[in-house]
Amino acid sequence: MKVMTIVGVRPEFVQTKTVSEAIRRQGHSEVLVHTGQHYDFNMSEVFFKDLDLPRPSVHLEVGSGTHAEQTAQIMIRLEETILRQRPDWVLVYGDTNSTIAGALVAAKLQIPLAHVEAGLRSFDRTMPEEINRVVTDHLSNLLFAPTQVAADNLRREGITEGVQLVGDVRVDLILGLVEKAKRQQPALFQQIKLSAGEPFALTTIHRAVNTDNLSNLQDIVAALNKLEIPVVLPIHPRLRKMLDVFKLTFEDNVHAIPPVGIVDMVALLDACQIVITDSGGLQKEAYMLRRPTVTVRDTTEWTETVDSGWNRLCPTLPDAIHAAVAEARQAPPADHPDFYGAYGVSERICEALQTYTARQPAPVVS
Repeated sequence: MKVMTIVGVRPEFVQTKTVSEAIRRQGHSEVLVHTGQHYDFNMSEVFFKDLDLPRPSVHLEVGSGTHAEQTAQIMIRLEETILRQRPDWVLVYGDTNSTIAGALVAAKLQIPLAHVEAGLRSFDRTMPEEINRVVTDHLSNLLFAPTQVAADNLRREGITEGVQLVGDVRVDLILGLVEKAKRQQPALFQQIKLSAGEPFALTTIHRAVNTDNLSNLQDIVAALNKLEIPVVLPIHPRLRKMLDVFKLTFEDNVHAIPPVGIVDMVALLDACQIVITDSGGLQKEAYMLRRPTVTVRDTTEWTETVDSGWNRLCPTLPDAIHAAVAEARQAPPADHPDFYGAYGVSERICEALQTYTARQPAPVVS
């Protein structure tokens, strides 16, 4: 079995780690394609190094651009790669421009398509990610749902064939990194200039609805500057750019640091008291490590974290953020349901790909 894996951004690098290992461990071949959607070293190369990922077989080097430009360039360059490699499967992750481009090219060339994190829905069509998820799911032959909620979403849309409730691949990765991450905490705290055990809020802000909107970004900066506990903020390139554009600055309460690799992020997540974010992946990782979260968005694709009381949706208004943080810092919920499945998700994905390969006709490419 030959699998072509399409990755382009941090969440995809994180998720492919254990799945790629399972594919290769079971004797199959993988063509790892990096689209270049994240081209900044701290958002790309550092993750390959940190996770000991195999080097990409192909780098499309698309770089930045509008949604249309970026998606189109990935499609043009990816089509050539698929025609040359003739994989049995195209495997995509999540909801990025790399995801939708990979899905469209595979479907047009009639290559079986598998989607990891299928069935997620924020029900907010103003989010580009929501469009990418929905279209990718409706094109996929195998849909790897991370939760029962995701599987139910697919069923409501009439998608039942090929749906596999396998759990979330971050279960395999994040829980396996905790001990290594703990060993890195002393050096990390020294770098950030925080005392070991000092309460702090781990924060990430990167979605365009927050970074590219002056009013929203002003409110978030004001809220973080006046938070009652220190803030550690690994700063995304988009946020860094828009802070300069809008001439906004953080006060001493906010420890703005360069983007960090996954091990350091798990170290910070394990040590923090609370998470403030607009990231989908970090909401889920925080839940796995039992850290209460305030999500600075109107919607989330991880609705179960909100329903269980571990996550709070919050507008960008400073008073609202402060109130949500104060509430979340109180005693966490007594219950912590196992939403994301048992260890071994990556093996289950690989086994499903192998099983369905035997049922599929030979790929049709032209």
